[in-house]
Amino acid sequence: MATILAFHEVDDVEHWLRSPKRQEIFGPLGITGRLFTDPAKTNRVGLVVEIPDMETFQRLMQSDEAAEAMRADGVRPDTLVLLEEASEHL
Repeated sequence: MATILAFHEVDDVEHWLRSPKRQEIFGPLGITGRLFTDPAKTNRVGLVVEIPDMETFQRLMQSDEAAEAMRADGVRPDTLVLLEEASEHL
């Protein structure tokens, strides 16, 4: 299981938070996550995501289905950053 920290900007934070698209696209793959918003009230949001199969996740993220889901959620794809959990800990 891989843990990813993802952050990006969205057009409308409230719309992004309420959208069912994440569950529709990630749920069938067993991908779960926690959502975060910027306390400074910017359009920056984040997720901590648990991914059972990284290869499947990577293929999904390159698909038209993922691109459409991002458009529907108002995600600004050029701001997307993914960080994979390091094996070293504090």
